[in-house]
Amino acid sequence: MLTQRVLSAVVLIPVVLGAAYLGGPWFAALVAVAALLAGYEFYRIMRSGGYQPSYAVGLALIALLLLDAYYPNHGIWRWAVVAAVVLPMAWQILQADPQGFLANWALTLAGALYIGGLFGHMLSLRGLPRGLGWLLLTFVATWSCDTMAYFAGTWWGKRPFFAHISPHKTWEGAIGGYLAGILATVIAGHWMGLLLWQSLALGILLVLGATLGDLAESLLKRQVGVKDSSALIPGHGGMLDRVDSLLFASVITYYFVVWVVR
Repeated sequence: MLTQRVLSAVVLIPVVLGAAYLGGPWFAALVAVAALLAGYEFYRIMRSGGYQPSYAVGLALIALLLLDAYYPNHGIWRWAVVAAVVLPMAWQILQADPQGFLANWALTLAGALYIGGLFGHMLSLRGLPRGLGWLLLTFVATWSCDTMAYFAGTWWGKRPFFAHISPHKTWEGAIGGYLAGILATVIAGHWMGLLLWQSLALGILLVLGATLGDLAESLLKRQVGVKDSSALIPGHGGMLDRVDSLLFASVITYYFVVWVVR
């Protein structure tokens, strides 16, 4: 298991960092592929739980939300969300059996907003001045938190941490991840020219966001009795399993930079 995790990371991390460095359409294409795979996994696990969200509508809305993040001045999200709300309802009116429509319609929209809306913040973050640096800070902090949480939990973990959502997580792992994530943020924040209090504040917010992102996806999977979103990435599970922490962290960094760092 550990060997698979390491080998997958050795393959994927250079791809992610290379696309982030190139930026523009290269990074946008990587984010789009990851988001659509994660979206497909979300709708698949919802279907395994007995629901029938629409792949077509959900994935199309995810793509449009990413386009809106890449072209923020076009206002794509307004008509995209309106279309995603209205068209499935209009289509359902024409069907003979409306049974289950409400839950399926809500899950279609929720999945698209969860994945497309949060993934879009990676593109928005990369588009900021010095966006590559802010994006790398987010990656390093989140990956440090996740990695140390895994090893600290494996080596020393005894006390359950949100066991009703994710039974394998421990307080020891969480604390180890927090310390590593905050330290990584302070180091990267110094490189980005942040004041010490700004780096500490961002680090605390990032580790909390990464933890909540991980637990949020675990909560979704637990609702439908699924362990992993897929087996796409050996040792890690699916794409959604791999990016769940990063989705929340990207949002936090983006608004911290816009509102606090300015």
